[in-house]
Amino acid sequence: MTVLSIKEILEGPKVSNYQNSEKTREMVASQIKERWGESELKNYDPNKSALTFASWVHLGYRPKKNSKALKSIVIIDKKDSLGNVIGSYPKTINLFYYKSVEAITK
Repeated sequence: MTVLSIKEILEGPKVSNYQNSEKTREMVASQIKERWGESELKNYDPNKSALTFASWVHLGYRPKKNSKALKSIVIIDKKDSLGNVIGSYPKTINLFYYKSVEAITK
């Protein structure tokens, strides 16, 4: 498997499941600003730079030792046996910013 560089991931196509929620974007941006400073916000793209653990592993990366996840929330639809949405609930997810991951070496 060829591992893309972080630069290639950030410049490439969308790799996350981000659904264009402005509230989610603001929540994660606030944490990035707190950890890496306001100047880092120019590099934040919710479609490419803040991904789940599983997404990073799929791309050949893992969180660096002692790195802390960014917290985000997704809304999960609850469906009945026919597939009809009967409610929804928030679920917290952990995201790792590109600055907190490293390539998996074998």
